[in-house]
Amino acid sequence: MQRSKIDIWVGLFVLLGAAALLFLALQAGNLLSLSGGGGYQVQAQFQDIGGLKPKSAVKSSGVVVGRVKSIDFDDKTYQATVTLDMNERYHFPNDSSLKIMTSGLLGDQYIGIEAGYSDTNWKAGDKITNTQSAVVLENLIGQFMNSKALEAGTPPAGSESAEPATDATPADAEAAPAASAVHAQASADDPATAAGAASAASAAAR
Repeated sequence: MQRSKIDIWVGLFVLLGAAALLFLALQAGNLLSLSGGGGYQVQAQFQDIGGLKPKSAVKSSGVVVGRVKSIDFDDKTYQATVTLDMNERYHFPNDSSLKIMTSGLLGDQYIGIEAGYSDTNWKAGDKITNTQSAVVLENLIGQFMNSKALEAGTPPAGSESAEPATDATPADAEAAPAASAVHAQASADDPATAAGAASAASAAAR
């Protein structure tokens, strides 16, 4: 009998622990929304959504004001269409902007709202075009590496330094003795030619 009671209590603790872990996992993955009731939906288009997922938070000033309902691809504009399920308590001017942001350096991505100044607010079915895409970490690293390469003076890929004009000098120096030898041989074979060559050299010296 005592053994049975212990087994029951152990089972209850195990179930409670499993339920707590499930709750934390759902909340960490933005899969659990404690807010109920109605709301209104708006759509936004982004060039790049990065790692944004359905159920991701929509925040303004750090406060969750909605959730990402769905993400689709528009084959006409070749952009991502994100449907937002906004809490009916919160309304924003229709010139407000949306930006995909990241919690910390490697945290979950969410949509941040920067409120505008218009007197007209968003309403159900509105399409928001004033958006800023997600910042891709790989692109930032690539830009950083390119800037460091430019600072170090590394020439761009495909470019070659011009060869100095003095590279031809050794060849000319080697050719000069050969030319002198030819002139000397010509002088020995034909005195008249040698005299003409000497006259030409004297004129060039002047």
